[in-house]
Amino acid sequence: MSIDSQLKVLAVGASGPAAGLVVPELSKRNVHVRGLIHKEDDKEAALKLGAQEVVVGELEDAVALTRALEGMDAAFYIAPVTLEEETEAGEQFVALAKDAGVRRVVFSSVIHPVLSELPNHAAKAPVEEALLDSDLEYVFLHPGVFYQNLAGNWAKVKETGVHGEPWSNETRFSRVDYRDVAEVAAIALTEDRLLYGTFEMCAEGALNRHEVAGLMSEVLGRTVTAKRIDPPKEEPKLARMFAWYDQHSLLGNATTLRAILGREPRTLRAYLEELNG
Repeated sequence: MSIDSQLKVLAVGASGPAAGLVVPELSKRNVHVRGLIHKEDDKEAALKLGAQEVVVGELEDAVALTRALEGMDAAFYIAPVTLEEETEAGEQFVALAKDAGVRRVVFSSVIHPVLSELPNHAAKAPVEEALLDSDLEYVFLHPGVFYQNLAGNWAKVKETGVHGEPWSNETRFSRVDYRDVAEVAAIALTEDRLLYGTFEMCAEGALNRHEVAGLMSEVLGRTVTAKRIDPPKEEPKLARMFAWYDQHSLLGNATTLRAILGREPRTLRAYLEELNG
């Protein structure tokens, strides 16, 4: 099949921890993927994952975005965790996608974007609204906490035997392996069966830190202790989020993800076993 007859998809953050899992899923489906990457140094990683071409630019850069969106049929959109003006960048992306003639946007949002006390959640609700107002085809994915968030601290857990995070040990989270979300995103970009849907993306179970530490203990064959550590004072947005987590759990349901995949979602135990090699 020639490129001209292939579906063309822009993957925002194509070398990153989230979209970097979506790109291979699209490649499996014979999609021509253009990656939007943060810096030139990310080019090799994006191409290795399966992107056929890349555009270097920031999400806030309308010129780079216009170039990235040109000629695309669809786009996978996710905002970087560190993006300051997340709402404005998302709204601009939707407007530019429409101007470029993009037909469909799959937005990896967040579980419960209506939670106004959580800045990283609340920033995504207006982007969803912009997509609803745009008349573009859309799919909203609402993933729980990523298993992959545990990877950065895994070496320290193995070294110290402590699993520490800056909120209550008792707080429960619905979690998900982002590889499962990536598979759903690829389905949403290449098929019509999820069109105009909003889908909660969670695996089974909602463990607190004691229970996660228990799983880590079983996988490592040594005791891992749960600990609440002090939140960073210099990050007011994070401090606000952690204060909410001190008082509330963040819960979802696995039924939707299971139904879309046609199998059980990956488990946290299996992910930890992979981390442990």
